[in-house]
Amino acid sequence: MGAATTPDIGSGEVLIYDEGNGGRLRFNRPSVIHALNARMCGSMIVALLEWANRSDINVVLLDHAEGRGFCAGGDLVTLIDSVMRQDGQAEIYLRSKYQLDHLLFTYAKPIVAFMDGIVMGGGVGIAQPCRYRVATERTLYAMPETKIGSFPDAGSGRYLSRLPGRIGQYVGLTGARLSGEDCVALGIATHFVPFDRVDDLKAALLTTTAGSAEVLARFEALPPPSPVLTLQPMIDRLFASDRYEDLLIALAEDRGEWAASQYALLEKLSPQGCRITLQLLARGAGIKDFAEEMAMEFAVASRVVRSAEFIEGVRALIIEKRSPRWGESGSGHETDLYIDSFFAPLSPEKTWRPLIIGGADGV
Repeated sequence: MGAATTPDIGSGEVLIYDEGNGGRLRFNRPSVIHALNARMCGSMIVALLEWANRSDINVVLLDHAEGRGFCAGGDLVTLIDSVMRQDGQAEIYLRSKYQLDHLLFTYAKPIVAFMDGIVMGGGVGIAQPCRYRVATERTLYAMPETKIGSFPDAGSGRYLSRLPGRIGQYVGLTGARLSGEDCVALGIATHFVPFDRVDDLKAALLTTTAGSAEVLARFEALPPPSPVLTLQPMIDRLFASDRYEDLLIALAEDRGEWAASQYALLEKLSPQGCRITLQLLARGAGIKDFAEEMAMEFAVASRVVRSAEFIEGVRALIIEKRSPRWGESGSGHETDLYIDSFFAPLSPEKTWRPLIIGGADGV
């Protein structure tokens, strides 16, 4: 079992090694549910680039070594500390993270992500671009960024905008939690495998001479019915508008209990984050090239992390453990012009660009 040469191989934040005919990428920060940082992203990029040129590596498995879930997202405390110190590390993390996401999306060899347990935020961004995505009965998927003044990024403008009906807008705005069966029904996951068969599946993928798709088909099971699909008629009707104000009106005017609960929830979330989310999905629905999508989201993210709304959200919820006070910063989040400013192209020297390792960008 040989270890790949990586920048942080000694820290163990990501366990990176060869096993059988595959490469292993295993998140190993269980105390923070494997929150991502720039070192971890850089390590995975180096390993993936090495494995791309090795004939003995036929598949890559992406999972977590232990703990409650796959990945809970980015390391927000470190991110906000960088923003406050203005040391440039926040941009380095975002650029590296987006390059990793794009590399996973365009990788020639099959990558299997095991979406077991908590899969949130940046963890979704890591799993979603992989060719195969395995959900279990323990999967808990969510994009809760609007709670902290941010937006679902890392390719979500593509992924969420292509979900059935208006489910993507509902999930992106509210941070609704999806089960493993929801993920399979919506196409977020490609396979449903019972947790007690996951280890056997991994062993089979790393030892078989058959293709990954054939092995996965042998282990997948029929998931239970999807709860979120039963809500789709209400979601499509009440979350129909791309204008946040109109969406709130639709919820307020509906007399149903579910609509009232969603209105109450949105009232607690970041108005800036919600408006950016709706615009992101509207734009992302028409973008075919994944690199173009990521460049747009990088421009938005690099501005959001410096916004007063995001700083307030992270400080309140993550650091001080209190409810955020949205709007007290005077951000002007209610204006269309202000939201549009997040989407303006960056200067050429700051524009995000992908790592290309051969082949065209996937669509």
